[in-house]
Amino acid sequence: MSSIRKIEKQDYSQWLKLWNLYLEFYGHELSEEVKLATFQRIVYANSGMRAFVYEKDGEIAGIVHFIYHASTWSLGNYCYLQDLYVLESHRNSGIATQLIEAVYRDAEEHNASRVYWLTHESNKTAIKLYEKVADNAGFLQFRKNFKQ
Repeated sequence: MSSIRKIEKQDYSQWLKLWNLYLEFYGHELSEEVKLATFQRIVYANSGMRAFVYEKDGEIAGIVHFIYHASTWSLGNYCYLQDLYVLESHRNSGIATQLIEAVYRDAEEHNASRVYWLTHESNKTAIKLYEKVADNAGFLQFRKNFKQ
């Protein structure tokens, strides 16, 4: 049996496994302190961060993190889909699409005017999926990083 549901406190160890694989995919490391803080922000949604998990037979096979924030271009909030990861053994089975659609439903329920996200230009597999479920707005990202 499979389902998509909100993340819960008891999901930490399974979430951490997928989160570490996601970070590894992007060649990024975070301290244990940041990982724990991230999970707490997600579980205790007062930060505006939320997450869904795709669970199949008691195993979390996919995660999606998203954040609501105000916009200068709309009365409704925007929903930023920040992270999406599906275990390699479960890819190409529609889980990523289902997680994105779950975020869409949540955003509509919360009167958001937009769901948007970024991906690295080298992530061709993800781009192929994203072109099916959303429009490419054509923007480039620029950033200035500071300490975490």
